[in-house]
Parts: sequence; C-alpha cells; structure tokens
Amino acid sequence: MEYVKLGSTGMDVSRLCLGCMTFGEPDRGTHPWTLDETQSRGIIRAAIESGINFFDTANVYSLGSSEEILGRALGEFARREEVIIATKVAGTMHDGPNGSGLSRKAIFAEIDNSLRRLGTDYVDLYQIHRLDPLTPVEETLEALNDVVRAGKARYIGASSMPSWKFARMLDLSQANGWARFITMQNHLNLLYREEEREMVPLCRDLGIGLMPWSPLARGRLAHPWKMPSDRQRSDEYGSLLYDNSEAADRKVVDRLVDTADKLGQPMAVVALAWLLNRYPAATPIVGINRPERLKDSVASLSLTLDAEILAALEEPYAPHAVAGH
Repeated sequence: MEYVKLGSTGMDVSRLCLGCMTFGEPDRGTHPWTLDETQSRGIIRAAIESGINFFDTANVYSLGSSEEILGRALGEFARREEVIIATKVAGTMHDGPNGSGLSRKAIFAEIDNSLRRLGTDYVDLYQIHRLDPLTPVEETLEALNDVVRAGKARYIGASSMPSWKFARMLDLSQANGWARFITMQNHLNLLYREEEREMVPLCRDLGIGLMPWSPLARGRLAHPWKMPSDRQRSDEYGSLLYDNSEAADRKVVDRLVDTADKLGQPMAVVALAWLLNRYPAATPIVGINRPERLKDSVASLSLTLDAEILAALEEPYAPHAVAGH
C-alpha cells in the first residue's frame, strides 16, 4: 500500500479510501444492493490487512447502518489511532423539520449521532455531503468550525459543488479564522472529467486534497458496454449520472476494453490506474462488494501508465453536462 499526505495536512492516508456506501443492512435506506454486516465485515477486515487505513461513510448511508457496521468492525480489527474515519452530513435522516441540511442545529445533532453510531469520540474528517441552499454558508462554516474546536472532528471537507462556491467558502473561512476545508470529494473518472476544467485546478493550487468518488463510474468502467451489474440495474442515481451520454460513453468504454486487453489487465485495474497516475496525490474512494474487487483496486497501485496510454484512454472523451452536484 502507498500512503500520501491528505491535502496540505500532515495526516498520512492510504492512496485508496474504502467507500462504505456498499455496507448497510439492505432493509434500511434505499439501496437494496448493500451488504449486510457479516459480508461487510469481511471486506473491511481484508481492506485493513491490505494496508488501507482510510474509510469514508456518511450518516445517510442506509440511514446510519453503514456507520454502525464500520464502527464495530474497526473497533475489532484496528486501533483507533491507526485508522482515518471520514463521514458526511447533509442528507435526510428523518422526516419533518431539521431532519436534513447544514444548519447549526442539524450539524450539531448529526455529528453526535454519527459519533455514537461509529463508537468513537471523534472523526478524522467531517464533510458536507452536498450544499444546503436554504442555510447561509456562514452558519454552516461557523458550525463546522465549532465541531472542530470541540474536538469532535480533526478536519473538515466538502463534496461536489460549483468551484466558485467552494472558493467563496474557503475565503469566508480564512477571513473569519474558521477551520478550513482540507478535501474535496468530487465526481471524477474516465467517463466524467468535467471537474478537470475548474475544480481540480482550484484544489491543486490551494493544496486541497482530492477524493474522487465513483472512480469506476458505478461499475460502468469494470465491464464491457451493456453488461450491467446487479447494482447498476437498481441504481437510479447512477442512471442520472451517465445514461444521458451513451454514445460518447460507449467510445470511452470500448477504448478502455482495448487498452486493458493489450495490457493483460482487468478493465477496473486500468480505469483506476488512470486516475492514480493522472493525479498522484489523489485518494480515490473505492466501493467494494466482493473480495476480488479489492484485489483489483490494490493492483491498480502497481500499474504505471505512460503518457501514450493515458492519452489513448482520454482521447474519446466528449464534454458532458455537469452531474453529481
């Protein structure tokens, strides 16, 4: 396993971050493809044994079940000081007023709920899952600062949003002496590269760590075109992200198939290696539902792609409408 500093901090994280949306009791939430606790624990343990120390979840994943499963597994398989736990806030956790969003009230309630479910006194990275258009950003930023000052989070991070809004939030934090975002979880893979226009250059210039989500385009970069997985067939959000650009996306997938065949590697290994080679300091979030997927992810760390191969993989790409914000 390789390790890098997370953004401009001194914290060491594995080059791969284990995404935990895959984990959660299937009868909680809206993801019927999640793995129950027994299945999840095996993958979490294998990830730790492979050297992964970075785990990303969210309060809304299976309505807290993901956090519960992750917390119990890490409590048994690892020492707290050796792992990096990241979770997120913003999604709807209950019906009625204050059940979602980034108000001071919601953030204070949800950090305590997440800590209880994770079985820890603090998280290493507390992230806003998306923007809350109904709450002033100053209120959100000050509340996040207070969470850090209270010792409930070591750092804070953000997720997909327009780059100008992220820049404004960073400026407000600096002007007020508040804790500053150290990471950006953004949508980035061979099928969707719109983040390379503004968000990626902004983050690199300011020392913000990149944590790309969906590096395999929710499975579309792991198998030939029109051979969907069980998750794809029931993944409504994934359809919104990709299925409006089928003609362009198929060319990218076909090029990936050809390149993988020439290299003698699985498609998933090459697709993830593209991201790791193109962005050496990034820590992509990999969702794992089978042990062999973990092996593919780790194998991608050892695959060096030269400039010619990178260019060949990127050549078929066509501009997309913004997706994932």
